[in-house]
Amino acid sequence: MNPVVWVVVAGVIAVAIIIITASLTSSSSRKSEQQLAAMRQEMQTSLTTQSQGISSQLNHVVQNVTQQLGQVRQELQAGVASTGQLTSDAQREVARRLQASTDLLVEMSQKIGEVRQTGQDLSKAAQSLQSVLGGAKTRGTLGEVTLERLLADALPQSAFETQFRFDSTGAVVDAIVRIGNRILPIDSKFPLEAYRRLADGGDEARRDFCVAVRKHATSIAEKYVLPHEHTFDYALMFVPSESVYYELLMSEDSKHGPLDEFCRAQRVFPASPNTICALLGAVAINLQERKLEENIQYLRSGLDGLKKQMESFADVYEKLGNHLRHAQQSYDEADSKFERARNSLEQVSQGVFPEKPAPKILDAGSAEPARTEPLFAGENYKAD
Repeated sequence: MNPVVWVVVAGVIAVAIIIITASLTSSSSRKSEQQLAAMRQEMQTSLTTQSQGISSQLNHVVQNVTQQLGQVRQELQAGVASTGQLTSDAQREVARRLQASTDLLVEMSQKIGEVRQTGQDLSKAAQSLQSVLGGAKTRGTLGEVTLERLLADALPQSAFETQFRFDSTGAVVDAIVRIGNRILPIDSKFPLEAYRRLADGGDEARRDFCVAVRKHATSIAEKYVLPHEHTFDYALMFVPSESVYYELLMSEDSKHGPLDEFCRAQRVFPASPNTICALLGAVAINLQERKLEENIQYLRSGLDGLKKQMESFADVYEKLGNHLRHAQQSYDEADSKFERARNSLEQVSQGVFPEKPAPKILDAGSAEPARTEPLFAGENYKAD
């Protein structure tokens, strides 16, 4: 129950108690009607005051309750609106994520289709390559093209030559590298068919592979190692695959031992794409050093010629200095004589004539007469 109701009930009970007490008092004492009237007036005043206080409290309580109900209503409305907004945002986010997932699935489906198509294309390309490399001639051509590309990437055009023919035997080697006055033969016709049979396994396939490689190394040594035609005393056997090169290094038989040792004994050195790149890099550095040495020799000969020219120029320069010194001396003498002549002319123009020189007395044996003519033509002498 509301506390305000409790207050009202307590007031009513108190008023009733007062009335009852007053009634008992008036009935018992019966003092006078004036006292009873005064008591009745006092009770009415007290009841009026209490009623006004209770009404004021009730109004205050009603106002507080109404205000609180308004705040609760506003908060409830705000909460409902916020909940609706959150629900709407959540729905939009869920819809966006679902759309993104759908798009991703579609894209993945497309990628899977592209990968499947790429796999099919690669399978067809592998089959085509297998058919292309089926013949020994085609595989040899592939090795030659690979070797030529490696040579072109590592060396200048003047440092190598493909399909070189030896004059003495007429044999044609796939490529040579020129290093100074010597040439390095390189063969690229490796027996890949014997290597392909290694996939079947077995000692027989391994023996066939070793036999094919030994036969090929011996053939290279006989046809291309020709020191009388300025070749090195060894040649290179180009192996166009790293896996085949590894098998060559690891293969051996009980009769001839490791396969690579047999090749080296024949002065034929196997070279894979990686090893031949390193070798060609060293050759390129050597060629650069040789070119630098040639340039140094050319520069040295040029400096020697310049030194001779400087010595010849020094002689000419010294002669020119002597001539200039002589010319300077002649100029100084001519300038002195010219200065004396100019002074004499200035004196003559001013009317000042030089005195007549004394006659020259000759010895008795001298045949030269005394000079009596004037120093200059038309020269007059002052009277004594």
